[in-house]
Amino acid sequence: MGKRKQPKFKKGDTVVIIMYGTVGNITDIKYLDDNYVYEVNYSEGLYIESTLQHIFEYKGEVHYEKEQVDIDYKFIFGDLVQVDGYDRDYFKVIGFRTEIWRYKENAWEDVIYELSRVSDGEWLEAHEEELTLIADAKEADGIIEKLGLLHSIAKKPVKVDLNKTKKDSRASEQETLNTKSEKLAFIDGLLDLYNDYQLLYDMFGDEDFKQVMNIAMIKVQKAANEVYNYGNKYRESSS
Repeated sequence: MGKRKQPKFKKGDTVVIIMYGTVGNITDIKYLDDNYVYEVNYSEGLYIESTLQHIFEYKGEVHYEKEQVDIDYKFIFGDLVQVDGYDRDYFKVIGFRTEIWRYKENAWEDVIYELSRVSDGEWLEAHEEELTLIADAKEADGIIEKLGLLHSIAKKPVKVDLNKTKKDSRASEQETLNTKSEKLAFIDGLLDLYNDYQLLYDMFGDEDFKQVMNIAMIKVQKAANEVYNYGNKYRESSS
């Protein structure tokens, strides 16, 4: 029995499939019926040696196989989102990337978004399935402004001193009137905020929006009581 000849190609060699002019890599070698046959790019078909040629020997036109990958991005730059596990925080999309994974038996793409937290600018990465859209890029700044109003309400509540003496009250009548006017404008802003979050709640059903609405209404009631007290104080100082 003669010694079996060695295969012309080995795993990993870059070859050209002559009949197509396409380039690929040898991924497996089999010996069938006294001939070597080759798997190229994990294909189901097998090629005999005469149909293949090393790329550096091939003189014809080469066609490299290219994969067309279409990615449908759910979010874009500037979108306002919430992230799973950060239920009370809001983030803006500042970047995104796609990781393409290819294996012999599996293939998938991961879309990863880079985010900036609205409250402090902290950076975060999250996968697409972890994000919930709150407002698109066109509406995001308006919603953030409303969030900022609520934040300022929580951080800087208006304190009213109702324990001034009679001696000081007449000197502060104009200040009281100005404060009452500011309070009424403040209430108008809170009602606008409430209406905006009512719309968001109707659209998304997120209980966080409902909570913001409740907080806003509590503050409306508190501010209305203070306006009422201002009125009583002014009438007392005028009598």
